[in-house]
Amino acid sequence: MQPVEALGALLLALITTLLLVNVAARYVFTAPMVWIDEIVSLSFLWLAMVGSVIAMHRNEHLRLTLVVERVPARWRGYVQAFALAAVAALLAVLSWPATEYAIDEWMIRTPELGMPNALRVSAIAGGLVGMLALLLAFALRTVRARELAAGAGVIVLVALACWFGRSGLQSLGNLNLLIFLGGVVTLCLLAGVPIGFCFGLATLAYLSFATTVPLTVIVSRMDEGMSSIILVSVPIFVLLGCVLDSTGMGKAIVDVLSSLLGHIKAGMSYVLLGSLFIVSGISGSKVSDMATVAPALFPEMKRRGHKPPEMIALLATGAAMADTVPPSIVLIVLGSVAGVSIAGLFNSGFVIAGVLLLALLVLARWKARHEDMQGVKRAPWAIVGRLLLIAAPALVLPFLIRSAVGGGVATATEVSTIAVAYALIVGKWLYGKGEGGLTARKVYTMLVEAAGLSGAILIILGTASGMAWAIAQSGFVHQLSAFLTTLPGGSLSFLLVTILVFVVLGCVLEGLPAILLLAPIMFPIAKRLGVNDVHYSMVVVTAMNIGLMLPPIGVGFYVACRIGGDSPDAVMRAIWPYIGALVVGLVVIALVPWLSTVAL
Repeated sequence: MQPVEALGALLLALITTLLLVNVAARYVFTAPMVWIDEIVSLSFLWLAMVGSVIAMHRNEHLRLTLVVERVPARWRGYVQAFALAAVAALLAVLSWPATEYAIDEWMIRTPELGMPNALRVSAIAGGLVGMLALLLAFALRTVRARELAAGAGVIVLVALACWFGRSGLQSLGNLNLLIFLGGVVTLCLLAGVPIGFCFGLATLAYLSFATTVPLTVIVSRMDEGMSSIILVSVPIFVLLGCVLDSTGMGKAIVDVLSSLLGHIKAGMSYVLLGSLFIVSGISGSKVSDMATVAPALFPEMKRRGHKPPEMIALLATGAAMADTVPPSIVLIVLGSVAGVSIAGLFNSGFVIAGVLLLALLVLARWKARHEDMQGVKRAPWAIVGRLLLIAAPALVLPFLIRSAVGGGVATATEVSTIAVAYALIVGKWLYGKGEGGLTARKVYTMLVEAAGLSGAILIILGTASGMAWAIAQSGFVHQLSAFLTTLPGGSLSFLLVTILVFVVLGCVLEGLPAILLLAPIMFPIAKRLGVNDVHYSMVVVTAMNIGLMLPPIGVGFYVACRIGGDSPDAVMRAIWPYIGALVVGLVVIALVPWLSTVAL
């Protein structure tokens, strides 16, 4: 795997460097290099697929494990074998259409460099084959032969039954959407199949058995779903989060907030929420935010009498609150998929996060009314000043990102590269001197990690794009639109339906997939009902994040428990008031569109 990891690191470094060069050429020398965009586009699709292979090797593809973990031990191997066989079937079947797609694209040339487009799209076939090879090796190494045979047998029998019954299935019309895009996704999700592959399997089965559409359509939709130039900022912001963790820039922000607010009642809760708010503006990743803030604050919070379940509950809901703070990857993806201005989303995101922050601050203050403040003293102003001086370069970064994109000075992609360069330089010379410093080896490790995490995200974008296309082509969207636009109550009823749908799907699909799947369907309906697209985006993202942290299914809830080091059962009892505070904030956001549009 080392050559593949090295390729992923090289591609990400190349993309970041080329974009930085183009930013300098455009804004400093007013001579943009258009050919750079073509090389970045080629490299980006390869990065997405190589990153998917790295994620497969590291077992980092997003999946629902709650059900599988509760299956009796004697049956768990069979469930795992079924999941592996299902993913292997998808990769094997799509490998040939992906090859055909690359061959068909050979005649298409890029406008500037005249390169065959096949050089770019062949990444899909290469990634599928690479993941298939890794998966088979893993299955043969970890699963018993009889379990593997049983799992593969089930897949083959179901496929044969559908194949021989395809004429009957095709006569069912849109009921096939429920059978394949509903039933297959649900079954595979419960079996522990990664979310992106659930979407791919459902789309593959639907097109194969319920339509006559060629399978190259899935590959072409994957290409379109993963190739938007806006999405190039996703791996770069993931890399920025890795730099933040490695250099300790986030800890510097936490330290200065602690010195300013730590001496007041509920002060450490304020620091935790404020740190998540600010740090989120640098990393763009909830997991990175929580992993940065929790170790720095939890020991002192425990000393003051905070119970671990309460602390983790605040951490989880605080991370959900902060997901609209730029440079949120969710906002970037949503803007790309739904065609909403990313600058508008970034400007609105700060205000919306502020509303949710206020709701959590009020609850945190009430919860801390019995906090033990004995022996707590205000930090001397000399220490505050020194910490503020240390944290100043880190504090500049989120405002740099927000002002550059929000002010229209640069795109999210351009700003992401500038932010990475800034963080690396500042991190190297001001924050990266401990534990051996920010060495070349650490940078390489961060590049590989960012490539793997990005691949896990981008493969979902691709397969969800295929599934959304299948739903749109069925005519179901038109029927749904006709139903939702005639609901009593108009836009308010539609917003209520939106909240319920995204809270539920946010629990199960880890947020991003829910947006990718439903945004192309729901946003046109919102527009027809007169709902502002930025306002609707804020409602969608907030509802999705509440679902993400909602026990007993929400994936983010379990991540927070793992970072905080306490059992989900204990935290589950403590988190409900904080979820309630977020729901109150969501209702206010939905009912007062001005909050979402005031900063536009």
